[in-house]
Amino acid sequence: MKNYSFRTIIEPDDPKGYHGFVPILTGLHTSGDTILEVKKNMKEAIRCHIEGSLKDKLPIPQEEDTMEVIQTFSQDDFSSHYA
Repeated sequence: MKNYSFRTIIEPDDPKGYHGFVPILTGLHTSGDTILEVKKNMKEAIRCHIEGSLKDKLPIPQEEDTMEVIQTFSQDDFSSHYA
């Protein structure tokens, strides 16, 4: 049996609730009032997305094909442009 793992991101959604998405699965977004609700909705959305891809014989993206980089900037990096 093949296992699939996907990095998911959940962020606060203004004015309330949370927004979640899966970067490697383009277009897969969900929302909810709580983090737990978003996680539940995300699991269902991922399952539906993968089942559709398998049915259509499309490749399933794998996280080892991606790289995550966090960029850090200081205020000085911007101040010269907006002084």
